Amino acid sequence: MTYSSDVGARSGAVPPPGCPAHPGGGTAQGSSAGGHGVSVPLYGADFVADPHAFYARLRAMGPIAPVELSPGVFASLVTSYSLGLEILRDTERFAKDPRGWRAMNDGTIPPDSPVVPMMGYRPNALFSDGEAHARLRGAITDSLDRVDPHALSEYVERSAETLIDAFASKGEADLLSEYASVLPLLVFNQLFGALAADGPKLVETMGKVFDSGEDAVQANEDLLRWIAGLVAGKRQQPAADVTSWLIAHPAQLADDEMMQQIILLMAAGMDPQQNLIANALRLLLSDDRFAGELSGGSMPVQDALDEVLWNDPPMANYGTRFPRYDFDFGGVRLRKGEPVLISYAAANHEAALASDRRSGNRAHLAWSAGAHRCPADRPARVIASVAIERLLDRLPDMELAVPADRLTWRTGPFHRALASLPVRFPAQLASPTEQSAASVPGTPRFAETQGDSQWNPASAPSSSTLPDTTSTPRQPESASGGKRRLLSSLTAWWRGL
Repeated sequence: MTYSSDVGARSGAVPPPGCPAHPGGGTAQGSSAGGHGVSVPLYGADFVADPHAFYARLRAMGPIAPVELSPGVFASLVTSYSLGLEILRDTERFAKDPRGWRAMNDGTIPPDSPVVPMMGYRPNALFSDGEAHARLRGAITDSLDRVDPHALSEYVERSAETLIDAFASKGEADLLSEYASVLPLLVFNQLFGALAADGPKLVETMGKVFDSGEDAVQANEDLLRWIAGLVAGKRQQPAADVTSWLIAHPAQLADDEMMQQIILLMAAGMDPQQNLIANALRLLLSDDRFAGELSGGSMPVQDALDEVLWNDPPMANYGTRFPRYDFDFGGVRLRKGEPVLISYAAANHEAALASDRRSGNRAHLAWSAGAHRCPADRPARVIASVAIERLLDRLPDMELAVPADRLTWRTGPFHRALASLPVRFPAQLASPTEQSAASVPGTPRFAETQGDSQWNPASAPSSSTLPDTTSTPRQPESASGGKRRLLSSLTAWWRGL
């Protein structure tokens, strides 16, 4: 089986039958031996409504199949667990750096294509290989090592309670916009010294980038402008925050490099985390296997997280790689510079791995693998577990406000993300904190999150002196062992990219 995603129409000629650019019933045609000639689209309402039907179709075409990520943007999608794992671990034949992407370089894909913000080159650790990757990752790791994990943990817990207080007295809420999407943002704002007032716009902007829709490129530009302002402000007035520590790091990151590391940390810590929380809540509130256990004191939350990471991982199709040269792999001729994506969701559904029970099984590919494996597996589970358990403890009689099959999903080829998660519950009396805030006209809803907390004042960098080491000693134990473990793993998530 062979095929190529090289679009043959750039010379102006009509593409021949079998070329990916040839029109054909709403999908692009691809050339392949064995009679499989369709590039399956991973966008639009049909795909987001039932992506697993599309994955089944792709698996029937072979372990590696042609897909269309956006109109005119073609790639190979790996649906095989074993082949996906091999690719993710292979740095000799596959590169992460997308600057060799042939269709981008020859103009087949325009710079304003909606998938470019998620696949195009950025000078950050995610899109780098070898020494460049080590240098950028080192700056991130050293800067985030300076965060006091106890202060961070207390902030996460306090933020969860504040968010629940904000809607508990209403008897209804959209758990996506009012909880799952806000909690990761509050953590980011505090870590990087950003203003709480910027939060809602940042959530909206980052969501547009992940959705890879028609406004993704503009959203990416808006994001860059905002981060440029943040960096400029911290150069003028450094503080005890990650942005200031990145500026002062001995790696001497250029402004563009520093901005892109911040974007990477935002992307890793916000959208996928909110998807994990929201997807698990949907499952807990709609699936009889879990819903019947919520009041029984068992561990349905952990079981639901396992189920989500197998069936609906926050990033469903990603792990982009670019072959360094032409070669045969998995029965397919892979071409130099043509993108290969791993379908974490489809690979997890391979027949050899299919099982009625996912609980406790962590062999899925939801976190990728290899040198660029997402380090968020343990801390992300901790954050999601705390967020969900706090919510269920506070609102034990919560239920979906609409049938589960009427929930809508955000479009886009890369993620599995709900558009909303409306719930209802018996209203609770407002807490003293909420009543106090409501009594003062104009009080910001999350006034405590202004980004001025001193995470580690003793090691805050000055504007003129670089730190003499690239990390600081660990802070002394100042909390219970359970909280300490939570904080250590949470800090590891932020610093591990």
